Amino acid sequence: MTGSNEPVVEVHDDPAAASRAAAEHLATALGEAVTIRGRADWTTTGGSTPVQIYRELTAQPLRDRVPWDRVHVWWGDDRFVPRDARLSNVLPLDQVLGAPIPGGDGGRLPLLPEAIHPIPMGDAIDAGTGPVGAARAYEAELRAAGLPVAPSGFPILDVVLIGVGTDGHLFSVFPDSALFDSTAWVAAVPAPSHVEPHVERVSLNPAIASAARLVLVVMHGEAKADIVATVLGPERDPRRWPAQVARRRGAVWILDRAAAARLPA
Repeated sequence: MTGSNEPVVEVHDDPAAASRAAAEHLATALGEAVTIRGRADWTTTGGSTPVQIYRELTAQPLRDRVPWDRVHVWWGDDRFVPRDARLSNVLPLDQVLGAPIPGGDGGRLPLLPEAIHPIPMGDAIDAGTGPVGAARAYEAELRAAGLPVAPSGFPILDVVLIGVGTDGHLFSVFPDSALFDSTAWVAAVPAPSHVEPHVERVSLNPAIASAARLVLVVMHGEAKADIVATVLGPERDPRRWPAQVARRRGAVWILDRAAAARLPA
């Protein structure tokens, strides 16, 4: 793509190559943030998108390039389920980055438990405060982290990893979301009726993707080709296609050939 306000678009041969490229970008951004700020704040995503990226990060040479003990991990969104539930966006990270390193001596990445910041769904479930209670608690935690704040009033994360749904949503910001009119950093989201799973959620505001130093959008597979072509196409309407919030300078879109198949040559 061209233009000073457009993202960089990379096209790789297959999902594995796209995941390796995303992990490289992520490791570099985390290392640079620690060098500059003494810590790195990374917002990750759920679903299948991050799993292979996590695996790449546990392997050499990337494993030793990241100062894991200075990395803080946040989530862009999650379903209103316990952390260890099948639908949890935290579970894939726990199962890969939080597990013993494959082929090693049983050691783990030196990620500090207190630097892992899942949306507190379990606490809200136990307290009966629902997704609204979880959203309020997560916003309070974000505000207490001392993150720099952009002129827009939203926190500046070092890197935000994003997957995009076939309807063009990012985080749990769906088409025509009320979050576009909100100043809240975090909000409860009703269960969507048009995509599965039909579960209540908690999501960051899309403006946080606008404020991030680096946004990594990772998409692969033929099923994503239509929405990739639409979101990166000539028509601009982020309320209709929220992923266009990530169509910005300072973003890298990492695609495999199948996902990029309907883009102009």
